[in-house]
Amino acid sequence: MQYLCLIYQNEQEWQKLSKSEAEKIIGEFSSYTESIKKSGNYAGGNALQPTHTATTVRVRNGRLATTDGPFAETKEQLGGYYLVQAKDLNEAIQVASRIPGARLGAVEVRPIMEF
Repeated sequence: MQYLCLIYQNEQEWQKLSKSEAEKIIGEFSSYTESIKKSGNYAGGNALQPTHTATTVRVRNGRLATTDGPFAETKEQLGGYYLVQAKDLNEAIQVASRIPGARLGAVEVRPIMEF
């Protein structure tokens, strides 16, 4: 079964990191990615651009409306994701718990709907 691991972090805190601290964390993400590729749990993933680059799209009564930025104002923003392969939710949670972003914010684990 596939699970989407959504990584939420506070962008303001990320911007406060020194260059060496940020590079260390990026290195941890790279190492993590390689480890889940080797274990067979990796199905995909990407980092996202900051929220100021986002556009929210809504269609109401047949009319398109766009808004700059994310849908909700929150302390933590969606910063990236991993799509993982796991035998069950417990394994997916264990895989997600090793994502470096779990130490800096939160990781939401959600099963992919299969039709």
